[in-house]
Amino acid sequence: MNIPTAEIVGTVAGLCSTSSFIPQVWKAWRDGDTAAISKRMYVVTVSAFSLWIVYGLMIASVPIVAFNIASLLLSGSILLLKLRNTSASSGVREPR
Repeated sequence: MNIPTAEIVGTVAGLCSTSSFIPQVWKAWRDGDTAAISKRMYVVTVSAFSLWIVYGLMIASVPIVAFNIASLLLSGSILLLKLRNTSASSGVREPR
């Protein structure tokens, strides 16, 4: 099997970018503390991953689609934890 170099680079890049969210998800889930996480940043990040998925589908790139779906799930879970923790706070607003 002869895999093009671009596919290998895309796969390695996807593994690196996607795996970078795992420690943040784990910490936010384990500790329940999302005060230091920017809600705006994760809204933009989730939007960007959604657009990357559309782009990947348009150009039929499996690595772009697959890794951006995984990244969307991870970053989306961080955003959901942030939103849950913000709404669960007892009237005290977290800093933006």
